[in-house]
Amino acid sequence: MTANYVARETGYAMQGWSQGDTATNAAFAPIETYARKLDELLAEVRGLGFDTVDVWGAHLSPDWATDEHLAAAREVLDRHGLAVATYATWLDPDNVERACDLALGLGTTLIGAGFSGDSDRLAGALRERGVRLGIENHPDETTPGDVLAKIGDDGDVLGATVDTGWWGTHGYDAPRAIEELGVHVLHVHLKDVLRVGEPHETCRWGDGVVDVEGCVRALQRIGYDGSLTVEHEPETYDPTPEVREMRGELEGWLA
Repeated sequence: MTANYVARETGYAMQGWSQGDTATNAAFAPIETYARKLDELLAEVRGLGFDTVDVWGAHLSPDWATDEHLAAAREVLDRHGLAVATYATWLDPDNVERACDLALGLGTTLIGAGFSGDSDRLAGALRERGVRLGIENHPDETTPGDVLAKIGDDGDVLGATVDTGWWGTHGYDAPRAIEELGVHVLHVHLKDVLRVGEPHETCRWGDGVVDVEGCVRALQRIGYDGSLTVEHEPETYDPTPEVREMRGELEGWLA
């Protein structure tokens, strides 16, 4: 997922997610340099052996992305042979239509992120455009019940994007959360964190508190057959070597 590089534009001297988000948006918004910067990023992703990627909203934001940005993104993705699993951008009633257009333009019908505002309005817009939202469990969703409550009666267009790291931060057993969400799981971010409770600090799988292999086994038990995203967003160093190692580990579990 391109959000693994949230700290890249700070020179891996990031102090909190907001700083990285702001710096990334500022770096990628200018159309004059957009294709070059995205090409540099996706070349690294492809070099790790991935053929599918989650595109983070800070790399193509509904707040600033023009059709020219989208065309450039599509060209770079195609050149590197990368498909898009999800478009990962925060939704609200003011940006949902544009976000849907960007997702479809990237070649996916799934947005994986949180949302704010009127869920009925969001669900209506998603339904109209043939796009689904996998609600990602972040600070406000501390149990699977919180996610299921947000899905409500809109299960045709709303589901869950499982963030195993945030279940770890909240002290909730991540494999159990997956089984409780069951058929509502639309997408998965496999992530480990160093400790229960804040700060939410990601780490290489096995160095933290999340049973990541147990999550994979739980996904197999519920019959999940979608993408599995390798997520790791350190603030002070490039995650590339550890992402490469985790990808290999995941392939071993799935063999």
